[in-house]
Amino acid sequence: MIWRRKHLTAATFLILVMKVFSGLTLTCHPAEYLIWDECCPKCLPGSRVKIHCTEFRSTSCLPCIEGTYMDKPNGLSLCALCTICDAGSGLKLKRSCTVTSDTVCEPLEGFYCTDSTEGNCAAAEKHTTCQPGQYISQKGTAFRDSVCSDCTDGTFSDGTFTSCQQHTQCETRNLQKIKEGTTSTDAECGEPSLNVAVIVISILVSFLLILLILLIIYCFCFEQRPHV
Repeated sequence: MIWRRKHLTAATFLILVMKVFSGLTLTCHPAEYLIWDECCPKCLPGSRVKIHCTEFRSTSCLPCIEGTYMDKPNGLSLCALCTICDAGSGLKLKRSCTVTSDTVCEPLEGFYCTDSTEGNCAAAEKHTTCQPGQYISQKGTAFRDSVCSDCTDGTFSDGTFTSCQQHTQCETRNLQKIKEGTTSTDAECGEPSLNVAVIVISILVSFLLILLILLIIYCFCFEQRPHV
């Protein structure tokens, strides 16, 4: 008799332990959430929990207010705040927030995304600016930075070109080269300078022609004078 009582006590204890263990490992249906020892129905996207369910009533839900959203069935008491696209972080609005979806941001013009999640850009940086002597070998996009490359000898770029340009050949234009080109600047051309000797000869020829004309005029005038 004593043994039987001990056996019943042990069995009762085992049942209690199993109940406690089953309570700790309670799992709910995907459309439910666990709160304390109850599996409550989740609120629909666009809403949040107002009052959790009990064994006597279902979950009570409220719609998300403006500026908040909930994009999946949930058992949360607060909706998430809508993301703000911060221009200071290189972002602009692509799609506005709704009660069932968050704001979608994209990079500003001239920026590229550095932190992207499911099509939404969370942070962006300005495209790299190529320096004089470099050209843009790969133009930046919304999700890729610009790539710069160096110009080779005989070519130049101010940093905004998509390819290096050949230095101007002054000789082919019958011009004189005033300044050599560099990888960042073009060669400078000017009107060809006249040879000093040519200038001196031209002046002398002009002077002689003037003297000859004056001499001719003098002789003509002398012949026209009456002889005594």
